[in-house]
Amino acid sequence: MIFSRLFYRKRSGKVARERLQILLVTDRLGCNPDTTEAIKNDIIKVITKYIDIDVENCHIEIQHEKGPCLMANIPIKEIKI
Repeated sequence: MIFSRLFYRKRSGKVARERLQILLVTDRLGCNPDTTEAIKNDIIKVITKYIDIDVENCHIEIQHEKGPCLMANIPIKEIKI
């Protein structure tokens, strides 16, 4: 029980950090978080038509280094034929 509480806190902290990063980047781009989340969901929906992916471990984000950039790390389980 103690371990689950520790893990949960670390996990929730990580999630909070990721959400804050998304909020900051979308604010710089002038794109609200709801739109960013809709983009992520649409990308996953389209990809799953053709490829079996690990949805729980997908990471899609908008980064702002030299300019806005959409970054995606999508683990593939199997290609559908």
